[in-house]
Amino acid sequence: MDVELARTFLAIVAAGSFVRAAERLNLSQTAVSARVRSLEEQLRRPLFVRNKTGASLTPAGEQFLQHAPALVQLWERARHAVAVPPGRRAVLAVGAELSLWDPLLLRWLLWMHRAAPDVALRAHVGLPEDLMERVADGILDIAVLYAPRYRAGLRVELLVEERLVMVVTPPGAGQPGYVQVDWGPEFSLGQGADAIAGGDPVLHSAFGPLGLGFILEAGGSGYFRMGAVRSHLESGRLALVPGAPEFLHPAYAVHAETGDADLIRQALEGLRSVAGADNSG
Repeated sequence: MDVELARTFLAIVAAGSFVRAAERLNLSQTAVSARVRSLEEQLRRPLFVRNKTGASLTPAGEQFLQHAPALVQLWERARHAVAVPPGRRAVLAVGAELSLWDPLLLRWLLWMHRAAPDVALRAHVGLPEDLMERVADGILDIAVLYAPRYRAGLRVELLVEERLVMVVTPPGAGQPGYVQVDWGPEFSLGQGADAIAGGDPVLHSAFGPLGLGFILEAGGSGYFRMGAVRSHLESGRLALVPGAPEFLHPAYAVHAETGDADLIRQALEGLRSVAGADNSG
């Protein structure tokens, strides 16, 4: 069976319709429909029922959904195995959200390089939805995310509960101002932070490193991950705001249930090690 047929099937399930799946795959609706017809002919069963709201799975489609992710992942792992560089025993591909690559992903790469020098490493930084798709497709072995969605064939494990701390630049470092970072729906700045900030934010950002870079250059305060501000606290470029509440911000590791168990276990050990070091203190 052409693995692209299984990819298309999974794209329709994830998108909820042939139209949205075609947009995500950058294909015409005709091409998507043709792939589904080919897959249904091979399986000798209809997989989808189209309706006004999109497409729903038939009983046969529900059954195929239990196996399609493993088919795609097995194909990608076979490609990885064939592409293992000489002198290496395996290839491990890990991705992380933009806010997590520095220092977490960088420190993990160094940890893994020392702990398993015979493993070739691939690193990817991207948006959460893209990372989830890459794990589901077998392109990534592990993705590190803040709010992963549970999907068939994938396992989600708590990696670390990071600390979000409020920091401020020292007097004379620039015009003070509060930078509000969007840390997700479960994080509320109304729990004492507004009173400490003393006014409206000078900047709203959905990207933590951007907000941190702003206050380091312009001066100000904001909530950031302890792992990201630790070196600046030690150098004196930033200081913790006395009395400001701290918040827990969990990060998760997502990997395929059918992955290389030993390699995944070693990689998760390294991720937990560096994440715990970044978040301690």
